[in-house]
Amino acid sequence: MGEIISIVYQPQDKVYGKHVGDFIREPLQEATLIAGHGIEGDRKAGRNRKRQLNILSLEWLQGLRPLGYQTKPGSFGEQIIVKGLPLETLQPGDRLRVGGEALLEITKPRTGCIRLEAAQGLSNAAFDGQVGMMARVIDGGAIRVGDSVEMLAADRR
Repeated sequence: MGEIISIVYQPQDKVYGKHVGDFIREPLQEATLIAGHGIEGDRKAGRNRKRQLNILSLEWLQGLRPLGYQTKPGSFGEQIIVKGLPLETLQPGDRLRVGGEALLEITKPRTGCIRLEAAQGLSNAAFDGQVGMMARVIDGGAIRVGDSVEMLAADRR
């Protein structure tokens, strides 16, 4: 069982600056997940069916800190950081119950991009291009920092 330690989002009224490495993320103590969409009010939500949420593990981030990477919440463009679950081992179709209401489905590994390299000022090579997991929201609901995150049986239909 894991636990949410960070939720961040990009508010609708905030846009990236001209610098390719600009990540705009604001912390939330709680958020509402909308089925088929993502975080309510997130500028990035609803754009791509397979990329509604970007999730990282705290342990993965902690492994990059000694290599010089920025690891504060939002530094990798993620929206949710979870501790205690090896997210990098999940496969498409694996599901996560978050808090008491929300259900997420892993859609694919997230890969690094030029924007991430620019934001970090370092190459994506240290993590072989995989930067957490992308997920879609199956069942929406309220989530909060401190909520449990439970792996469920995969739905590989």
